Parts: sequence; structure tokens; C-alpha cells
Amino acid sequence: MSEGVPTKQRTLAQKLDHLFVTIHPRDRGAYSYEEVASGIERSGGPTISASYIWSLRTGKKDNPTMKHLEALAGFFGVAPSYFFNDESAERIAAELSLLASMRDNRVRDVALRASGLSAETLETIKGFIERARTLEGLADDEASSR
Repeated sequence: MSEGVPTKQRTLAQKLDHLFVTIHPRDRGAYSYEEVASGIERSGGPTISASYIWSLRTGKKDNPTMKHLEALAGFFGVAPSYFFNDESAERIAAELSLLASMRDNRVRDVALRASGLSAETLETIKGFIERARTLEGLADDEASSR
């Protein structure tokens, strides 16, 4: 992403969906709406139903209270500003994408093996990876957002 180029603003539903897709227990898929609702309740957060969370994620509802957004942010471990500030949301989304990619043991192994290499060598390796992504048809924006 180039500096000075505005990023597309994402809706509340898109931001919440990104949290569900990206943040989940290791070795399984996304949290269920019921898991999120009960997790918020267990942590002392406000009462929120699984169906209400579904409505927010699908865009059926788009005007939650501040306390609900804070509770959702807390459950997923992100700053509440993720929902309110587009710049913050983009930064947090990039960090989440990096964390998600590090769940893959092979990606983590490559990153750990690269630790301590010179800046020049790291740039060379980055070039190899970018070329490999192009050859495999992977989008450039995935690589540049990390």
C-alpha cells in the first residue's frame, strides 16, 4: 500500500467478519456466535446474544452500542479503535494477517530462520518470496499488507 493513497473504508460488518476469520483457536475454524456471546458474558461484559452478533457480522444491524463494540474488541483482543478509526483498523488488520500467517508452522519456521540475517540478505529473500508468490498466482496485496 502506497503512502498517501487512501484505503477503502470497510463497514462494521466487514471489520467484524475479519476478526472472526482471522482470530480463532489454533487448529480449528472461527468461533461460533454463541462462543463469542458467552465469552463476553464470562468476562463481565454486557449481555449480547449470538443472533445479535450474527446481525452485526452480516450487516443486518450496524449501529451497536459503544459497550457492545468494546466487548467485541475485548473478546478478539484488539483495541476498540479498530471499529472507529479506519487508520487504526488498517494497522490492526495488517497485524492480524501477519499473526494468522504465523499460525502456519512452515511460515513461522522461515521467519525464525531469517532472524539475524543482514538487511541486504533479507531483501534478497523477500524478492525470492515475492517472485514465488507471483509464480503461484497469489495476490500482491496479501504480501504488501504484512
